[in-house]
Amino acid sequence: MAQVTLLDGSIGQELVKRSGDRATPLWSTQVMIDHPKLVGEVHLEYFNVGATVATTNTYAVLRDRLVRIGLEDKIGQLTGTAVRAARRARAAGGGKGRVAGAIGPLVQSYKPETCPPAAEAAKIYAEPVALMKDHVDLFLLETMSSVDQAEGALRAASGQGLPVWLAVSVDDHDGTRLRSGEPVADLAGTVEKHAPAAVLVNCSRPEATGAGIEVIKDFGLPFGGYANGFTEISDGFLDDAPTVDALEQRKDLGPLEYAEYVMGWVGQGATIVGGCCEIGPAHIAEIARCLQAAGHEIV
Repeated sequence: MAQVTLLDGSIGQELVKRSGDRATPLWSTQVMIDHPKLVGEVHLEYFNVGATVATTNTYAVLRDRLVRIGLEDKIGQLTGTAVRAARRARAAGGGKGRVAGAIGPLVQSYKPETCPPAAEAAKIYAEPVALMKDHVDLFLLETMSSVDQAEGALRAASGQGLPVWLAVSVDDHDGTRLRSGEPVADLAGTVEKHAPAAVLVNCSRPEATGAGIEVIKDFGLPFGGYANGFTEISDGFLDDAPTVDALEQRKDLGPLEYAEYVMGWVGQGATIVGGCCEIGPAHIAEIARCLQAAGHEIV
């Protein structure tokens, strides 16, 4: 039986849902501004159902996103709010677990062609890395959708004295390919050069996540996955400045169904699992139950 790290589930989507507010291009960052207490409540609920990692609500707290609405001078304040919420929730939940500093794609999710080249991206990413490195336990680079996008984020986060987990998003219909169209296997050189502490597949359909995991397991590093619960990444969401109401939640991916996928990844050798957008506390609770029932230790 394995030692398995259980990530939390959706942070951004969960905050948007609980706020009841109209969706905006600022996504969960706007919710954090308007309802800061909600962030800690979500983190604490995940800890209470068995998660051992709190992912900070900093996925979209990036200067290139904030500058669009004149909030670029608030990046430090917003990062601090998000990190403190995760740390306080951990303390309230008994003090165990890790806080992962989330860093998302520049410009827009799922569209790596809009991201600056790696050298330029690394300079931009240096800001959130510097803001978080003394206050989190690891960096989680999320939804990287091309080799160059992963390279830019890894350049910034590596060498900071913290573990770095690289999470890549794969094609929903062919999990052996990144959303850029490149084979997932093409990440091997970048992974070897930067030596992250783990490689994961995230924010993709669970049906595709397993195929991606089958590729990254050959990189020789701890690996895993955390999928989303969207029906698909719609064309509307790929427009400029999209809002999450352009995405639809699946009706066939309840806690039992999702946990079955996750246990399949554990069967592939995954030791880091959890959920992404639309995967909530009930899903994480069911994964915890299944892991324990199978004799695995959640760490």
